Amino acid sequence: MALSLGALGVVYGDIGTSPLYSMREAMHAHGAPPGPSQVLGVVSLIFWALTIIVSIKYIVFVLQADHHGQGGVLALTTLVNKKMPKHRKDLPLLMFLGLFGAALLFGDGMITPAMSVLSAVEGLKIAAPMLEPFVVPLTAGILVGLFMVQRRGTEKVGRLFGPVLLLWFAALALLGIPHILRAPEVLWAVLPHHGVDFLLHSGWAAFGVLGSVFLAVTGGEAMYADLGHFGARPIRLS
Repeated sequence: MALSLGALGVVYGDIGTSPLYSMREAMHAHGAPPGPSQVLGVVSLIFWALTIIVSIKYIVFVLQADHHGQGGVLALTTLVNKKMPKHRKDLPLLMFLGLFGAALLFGDGMITPAMSVLSAVEGLKIAAPMLEPFVVPLTAGILVGLFMVQRRGTEKVGRLFGPVLLLWFAALALLGIPHILRAPEVLWAVLPHHGVDFLLHSGWAAFGVLGSVFLAVTGGEAMYADLGHFGARPIRLS
């Protein structure tokens, strides 16, 4: 349980905050004023993106592909290099794809923390508009503090952020229940045809919407990258 709590703090931090800005950016990409069908469509797309990529792809399949207990795109590239026959002509292409995936991982590591923290802090200007000038400085301060803590190692970070993320998800659930009770029709978003219909009626804007929806799964690769720190079972349990 201690490892699962630590994995919750380290692995699921991005996934727990990414939908905050994914929903907003998807609405902006669509362009039209949000109505019930648009909201159901975007929520359905985000729900199924998380279900397919996180719950099925990573939890069920990817976590099984470890290299001596280690995970991540570089471990996967090494695994492919060892398992594939050397005479295969497409082996250089597979190696290139592995390096390309590593480049994307580094880019995500630079962009996602700033976007996640900024999206969380931006809620302050809704509750108290006079705090809007302090949003960016406060975000920068939080990021500096996070990186100062992270240098102490994964174990201490997980011990600190595990309970924080547990409270975060509990708060989201408690805040969401009253809204679901007031508008239970939002639960229809679990039906995938709402997302498909939304994309089919969005025209060229559907490509921008899809790009924004996939922001919700940024951080999913941390489940595989941190496989060596926690193991597959604690990550699945958390």
